[in-house]
Amino acid sequence: MGGIGASGIILLVLIALLLFGPNKLPELGRAFGRTLREFKKGANDLMADNNDRNVHPVDITPQEKEQPSSERRLPE
Repeated sequence: MGGIGASGIILLVLIALLLFGPNKLPELGRAFGRTLREFKKGANDLMADNNDRNVHPVDITPQEKEQPSSERRLPE
């Protein structure tokens, strides 16, 4: 899946210019930048939190079953 090409970006800017006017576009750009920064910060925090949990992995290897006391044999 490809991203938005240059012509797609130009089209979006023209539509935004028509909808909001030239005076409102810088403010919208700043708001979009802040939103994107907050999203990236939250994603990085989640990734760091997930990595912290993996510092001490749990041993999940199967253990030998202990025989019930009735089946235990004494050494000879």
